[in-house]
Amino acid sequence: MTSETEPETICLDQFLKLAGVCGTGGQAKVRIQAGEVLVNGRVETRRRRKLVPGDTVICDNEQIVVESDTES
Repeated sequence: MTSETEPETICLDQFLKLAGVCGTGGQAKVRIQAGEVLVNGRVETRRRRKLVPGDTVICDNEQIVVESDTES
């Protein structure tokens, strides 16, 4: 049960896979644990880090902003 005030979240490893930055969850895990991914300007090594809309992820010099499913 989720409240309307709770933001949508996605795990960092899932996000990298869905965004097409990594081909598989395993590749995402390796890249995250190697310190190759930044979240909001900081190195992130937790693959289960919860991302919310507005977070910025950088990997391979590609910057991706997390958006909500409901945003158009």
